[in-house]
Amino acid sequence: MKYIITVQHPQSQHHVNGMVGSWTDWHLTEKGLSQAQAIANHLSEVIPSDCSLAIYSSDLKRTKETTQIIEKSFDVKPMYLKSLRERNLGKCCGKSVKWLKENMEKEEFTIDDQLFSDAESRRDVWERLIPTYHSIMQAEEEWIIIVSHGDLLAVWNAMFLNLSVEFLNQADIFGYAGGISYMYVDKKGKHIIKQVSDLSQLEND
Repeated sequence: MKYIITVQHPQSQHHVNGMVGSWTDWHLTEKGLSQAQAIANHLSEVIPSDCSLAIYSSDLKRTKETTQIIEKSFDVKPMYLKSLRERNLGKCCGKSVKWLKENMEKEEFTIDDQLFSDAESRRDVWERLIPTYHSIMQAEEEWIIIVSHGDLLAVWNAMFLNLSVEFLNQADIFGYAGGISYMYVDKKGKHIIKQVSDLSQLEND
């Protein structure tokens, strides 16, 4: 059995200031830091203390700050990976969402469309994630925590279910900021997503 828990980082500055997230390096808000602690407390109750565990995280500030709080509950050194970053939206990074909407070069209809000429498409994100996905799935640890971003984790969910990248043209499995998803591979090798974007640990925030 392999158990995988994905964590979508909680409230970041870009969630409240009208700016684009993407590869812009925003910190968590005070509320986000409190939410990250609630996530850490919850995971410490869910994950057995004597299990083998690995923690993987995007290397952007908002995910690193989330992971640094989570790791205090476990004696594990996280691995920070650029491949787990949110989708790169190119020239609109550092700009407002309003600017993005007023200046986008192409509206997205398919996984190959790019908002801007220097932005990643969702297919690009898929291709970026594939090597990391296989590395994580082949890791020897029984329990895995992945801390990342909404769009990246939606791609992960489809990949985990052995769907094709073209699935993302028709449907998505998205979560919410601060959401925890639980999935596992059973003894027969079947991939099962048990719960998507649970927010119960944030009920008091």
